[in-house]
Amino acid sequence: MSEPRILFDDGAAYDRGMGQWSLVAGQVFLDWLAPDPGLRWLDVGCGSGAFSELVFRNCAPTEIQGVDPSEAQLAFARTRQLANRAEFQQGDAIALPFTSDRFDAAVMALVIFFVPDPAKGVAEMVRVVRPGGRVAAYAWDNLGGGFPFAPIQDGLRSMGFDPPQPPSVGASRIEAMRELWADAGLQSIETREISVTRGFADFDEYWGVSATVGRTRPMLDAMQPAEIEQLKARVRARMTIDSKGRVTHTARANAIKGRVPE
Repeated sequence: MSEPRILFDDGAAYDRGMGQWSLVAGQVFLDWLAPDPGLRWLDVGCGSGAFSELVFRNCAPTEIQGVDPSEAQLAFARTRQLANRAEFQQGDAIALPFTSDRFDAAVMALVIFFVPDPAKGVAEMVRVVRPGGRVAAYAWDNLGGGFPFAPIQDGLRSMGFDPPQPPSVGASRIEAMRELWADAGLQSIETREISVTRGFADFDEYWGVSATVGRTRPMLDAMQPAEIEQLKARVRARMTIDSKGRVTHTARANAIKGRVPE
């Protein structure tokens, strides 16, 4: 995992932009996992610590360890109020800095498509989770149009631009995730789709939280004002907008879980 999961200036920017989408999807994901209390958790690609905080608030963990390549994101994660149960350190998803059988659960939350070798990333999670423990992930369905900012990406493509995709975008497909988990020797594998719907007061609010962060931001920053207005018109045409101008948009993620053989 040689790059931050997404291009944000800092953790606070992540929380304002992608963070709200992630929190709602993460809550659905944790409810589906239904973990026992008192587990030792590993958050691979923890970023700003948003998912670690969800685990802390919902799962009564005895320990949370977070690993991420971005020191700026980690600095923000360390400001979260996690009652000294969480530690965050710089590290790589394909070479986790932990001994074998160290955790009860390892999770990649919106990360697997950023891992340059997803198979190695899954194998590393299996290595550091004890027999009988849980290995799980969820990822935006980028190739299926499920990414929260997909309307902007689609608008850019319609104008001849090529918005960047994560390096392992194919790993977000549910069949690809199922194959990765099976090849890693995991058992009791289950998958599901997570749908997340958010409402915005108007189009400007959606644009403000969607176009100012993320991997397309450098591309948008380089566009001329007339191009931006053209893009906005194309994005607006793709949105669900009611008679009062309120915007509703639905994103989709694919989720998977499995157990390390006893």
